[in-house]
Amino acid sequence: MRMRDTFIKPMHPEGYKFVGIFAVITLVLFWLWAPLGWLGLGLTVWCYYFFRDPKRSVPLGETLVLSPADGVVSLIEPAVPPSELGLGPQPLTRVSVFMSVFNCHVNRMPVGGTIEAIAYHPGTFVNASLDKASTDNERNALLIGMEDGRKVVVVQIAGLVARRIMCWARKGQPLRAGDRFGLIRFGSRLDVYLPPGVAPMVSLGQTMIAGESIIADLASLDPARLSRSE
Repeated sequence: MRMRDTFIKPMHPEGYKFVGIFAVITLVLFWLWAPLGWLGLGLTVWCYYFFRDPKRSVPLGETLVLSPADGVVSLIEPAVPPSELGLGPQPLTRVSVFMSVFNCHVNRMPVGGTIEAIAYHPGTFVNASLDKASTDNERNALLIGMEDGRKVVVVQIAGLVARRIMCWARKGQPLRAGDRFGLIRFGSRLDVYLPPGVAPMVSLGQTMIAGESIIADLASLDPARLSRSE
């Protein structure tokens, strides 16, 4: 990898118009007062990095569950999947990945399979790091059916600043693990509901990379992983 590639990442097309708007405002600010212009330039660079869409090295393995988002594991707990998916009242292990406004916000498939259902639910916009965000906030839930019959749920959740959930997947569409399926503007969270009996391989506070970090292995019989903070 060239040094330039470390700092300059591809940008998702969704970001072009926003970076353009920031750039025009920056030119106006420079015309009004140079210090404001430099502030605008900094915000324009931030906007570009917000919409960055870098390539990822997706681990191969049909039983691996990958992180759907860049960010930090904020919750690991039993929870009932979104009612709109019709999966019943049985709690499943939920792993939540919180994305700050500095993370890459392109969402990727946690497993390979067919999109069996997509359900959008309007709601509020409280801080996405809070537990109640899973039930109260605007969300978009996807039910993924794997070839072995097991199902994995991934939910896009709007946050305090986020005001737009984008999902490019369609019902009946087959997708691979690590494929891009959506994006959320600006700062939010993704929940993954694991199949019954599957323990997570991550811990609270762990940093995740979408399409690369492994949340769980469906073939593993190991208990939930423990960690320490240093």
